[in-house]
Amino acid sequence: MLPPIVNIAAYRFCKLGSLVELRAALKLRCVELGLKGTILLSPEGINLSLAGSRGSVDAAIAFVRTLPGCEAIQPRESLSLTQPFKKMMVKLKREIIAFGVAGIDPATYTSRRITAEQLAEWFDTGKEFVLLDTRNDYETAAGTFKNAVTLPLDDFRNFPRQLSALPEGLKHRPVVTFCTGGIRCEKAAPFLEQAGYTDVYQLEGGILQYFARCGHAHYQGTCFVFDGRESLNAELKPHVEAS
Repeated sequence: MLPPIVNIAAYRFCKLGSLVELRAALKLRCVELGLKGTILLSPEGINLSLAGSRGSVDAAIAFVRTLPGCEAIQPRESLSLTQPFKKMMVKLKREIIAFGVAGIDPATYTSRRITAEQLAEWFDTGKEFVLLDTRNDYETAAGTFKNAVTLPLDDFRNFPRQLSALPEGLKHRPVVTFCTGGIRCEKAAPFLEQAGYTDVYQLEGGILQYFARCGHAHYQGTCFVFDGRESLNAELKPHVEAS
């Protein structure tokens, strides 16, 4: 049997320059390593999803860590039997996660973080809090945390507008934002604070890190992912519908 494909997802908010040259260097290195996936580059940082052999993904992360501000980037991993991407792309964007709200800069400020283990403990001890799913509706349809609040989103850029529909009373309750891997919460949680929410947390590492550390407890369904695997179960394996 062939070795499994290693899938990694990682992001880092930091000030990046010389993006055209950096795009070329990253594309060349990833192609040399036989990797496939997508890397987004912008002045605010880097967001990547790559798949390939163990040695290749490790070498790619080592290369990314040579970039100023990216030394501490930490990928989340899962395995698959097949390559979930069709090609290797490196794109230049205005934002590595489109939000379009001035004054939200995760490189300089993020909300308080809560770990997967802490969130599981809050569930287990009956602590009163609100879970806010920041993902799109087609993602939440695959699965979400028990009793999570969802929004009618088809694009994350609509999050600020949809937030106004939530009850005013939530502004003074503990609110934990979450998403697939954590990147959307880097902007959503500080935006909540700007909107007057007084007790905001963001789930560190998102659903994928929660699965890796706490399994399926308190989660219903699977986690939608943006590649050929479509969704992952709590073992971080591609979900297969029963025939």
